Amino acid sequence: MKTKVKPHKPAKPSNNGKRPAGFDVAKIRKDFPILKEKVHGRPLVYLDNAATTQKPLSVIEALESYYRTYNSNIHRGVHLLSVKATDAYEAARVKAQKFLGAADAREIIFTRGATEGINLVAQTWGRQNVKAGDEILVTNMEHHSNIVPWQMLCEEKGATLKVIPINDAGELIKDEFHRLLTPRTKLVAVAHVSNALGTVNPIDKIIRVAHEMGAKVLVDGAQSVPHLAVDVQALDCDFYVFSGHKIYGPTGIGILYGKYALLDSMPPYQGGGDMISSVTFEKTLYKKPPHKFEAGTPHIAGVIGLGAALDYVTQTGLGDIAAHEQDLLVYGIQKLKEIQGLQLVGTAAHKAGVLSFTLGEIHPHDIGTILDRQGVAIRAGHHCAQPVMERFRIPATARASLGLYNTREEIDALAKAVKKVIEVFR
Repeated sequence: MKTKVKPHKPAKPSNNGKRPAGFDVAKIRKDFPILKEKVHGRPLVYLDNAATTQKPLSVIEALESYYRTYNSNIHRGVHLLSVKATDAYEAARVKAQKFLGAADAREIIFTRGATEGINLVAQTWGRQNVKAGDEILVTNMEHHSNIVPWQMLCEEKGATLKVIPINDAGELIKDEFHRLLTPRTKLVAVAHVSNALGTVNPIDKIIRVAHEMGAKVLVDGAQSVPHLAVDVQALDCDFYVFSGHKIYGPTGIGILYGKYALLDSMPPYQGGGDMISSVTFEKTLYKKPPHKFEAGTPHIAGVIGLGAALDYVTQTGLGDIAAHEQDLLVYGIQKLKEIQGLQLVGTAAHKAGVLSFTLGEIHPHDIGTILDRQGVAIRAGHHCAQPVMERFRIPATARASLGLYNTREEIDALAKAVKKVIEVFR
């Protein structure tokens, strides 16, 4: 549990964003059984990775192996199956520690996902530290999961939620951030990467400036960890959250990283089994982090599957993944810009693999439905980011989002299917 790791430098796209020579996407695609499926009689083109990613065989086999050969509860049993399950569960915690560059495995809390991680911080650290008259800063590009918990906390405590605006490209307006950040700011909660726009925020600078003002920083990394290497010690963030299903792992599992001193000072999020040191009717004593925040039987299989997913991404190489996806993003922007009437939404200079667009008066739901008939899976709607849609004065977008197994040929299929939409509505 006290494993120490050296901070690592975040990987950068190799070859200046061009396709990495050693990245064999055809070989990678063979690791994902679902990519062999057909949709409406056509080969599946899966471009909805920002919603959830597909799972490699190694993750599927890790889940199956747990249920087939050593299914048991953890931390409580002395029999062999329980010992094996406990070892695999805690090994996954160390994998997450190394993946994020955390100083200590005790700084890794298993949650149901990024949403629960944010709520945990709001209901523990937030309730403990935010008072009437304090301020919490979020951005105009946040997912609802990084807005609603803070709204609830502000309403309860009499604090104020302030919003950092974005420009027409979908980038934070830096001067407004500096203006809104005051000695009253207790917390800055910001997405590393926007799920609706693909914007990559300069969180290193945001964290530094926020700390100079005395504020803590929570980073929503749900859309960043599949695409960018993260080093929480180098960033110096106070909290970092992400979801397993966005990074080729199971649903219903996620990670909350927190600096140990903060976690140790926070009250429990839930009460129950495995988070206690002792219980009497007069008083309960709690365990130290991370177990203080993991009440009840956890999603053991999910944790083990997440560990396998982190292994897969690490072995594939985040630098090569980033370069491959940047190549696809540049190619995708080029192909979509060639389509008359198509408007890209989110054109930040620094962005990850998200292609959000509108097509004149055609509703994004109609776009998504017609694309589905062509075998192309995208997302259509507000993407749980309604304030972003309001900022751009649109009800919704069609969103294609990229993963490590996508190809230029799939981008071509997307463009062809979008042209089919235009033909239908002509």
